[in-house]
This record gives sequence, structure tokens and C-alpha cells, in this order.
Amino acid sequence: MTSLPKAEFAFPGPLREQLVAAVLDGSKTSTTGLVADYEHEGDPLPRVGERSVVVDSDGRDVGVIEITEVRVVALADVDLAHAVDEGEGFTTVAQWRAGHEEFWHGPEMRAALGDEDFTVDDTTALVLERFRLVADLREK
Repeated sequence: MTSLPKAEFAFPGPLREQLVAAVLDGSKTSTTGLVADYEHEGDPLPRVGERSVVVDSDGRDVGVIEITEVRVVALADVDLAHAVDEGEGFTTVAQWRAGHEEFWHGPEMRAALGDEDFTVDDTTALVLERFRLVADLREK
């Protein structure tokens, strides 16, 4: 599996562990990224059919996901189905947005972007991905 790129949800710690568990139990089938993050890292946007290895906070390979849909939309255009399918318990787009703004405006994300004043607004470009779990790599 090491030839596949890594799928790292959030930063190592409790949030990553929550998200990884949701991927593995099937309750998380979508995720959101900032176009600005892809641009900052010099990474291409994800494409349908790409597979990646989900890693936990300790860097262990725990699953393989395959992208089934990619959309680039403005923050104001995120829909309820996407928000709910992120598997974090959001029941409204407003809850989803508040949680994501807290993450994106946090010190770890601002440091990762190299911009201590980074903020999002209705026009911020996001990458919305849908994926499916194709392998659970945890030892049974």
C-alpha cells in the first residue's frame, strides 16, 4: 500500500482519530479541503478514481479510500448532503460551517498555509470530495 498517496484527515490528534474512525465505520463518505491549501502545497486537485491510504495519528495505514466525486465550490454553496456525509454529526450546513471555520482559522491550519491571518468567507473556493472505503487495513 505504500505506493499510494496518504489521506490525512485533519492534523494528528483527537480530531483525526474521530475522522478516521468515521471513515472506517462508513459514516464518513465526504471531506472538504481548501483550494488554497492545495495551491500552497503545490498539489494537484484530487481526481475521481484516485485511491489513497488513510493514516491514523501515529502514521499507521488503516484503510484505503477511492474518490468517487470531486467538486470545487464556493463556501456559500456547500449543501446539506455533503455536510451530513462528513460523518461529524452535523445536521445543518450552519453547524458544518462553524466547525470548519474553527478548524480553518485555527493556528495549525494557519501555520500550514503560512498565513497567520488566513480567513474564509462565502467566496472561498473549496474542494468537496466523496469517497468510498475499499479496504480496511486494521488487524482483526
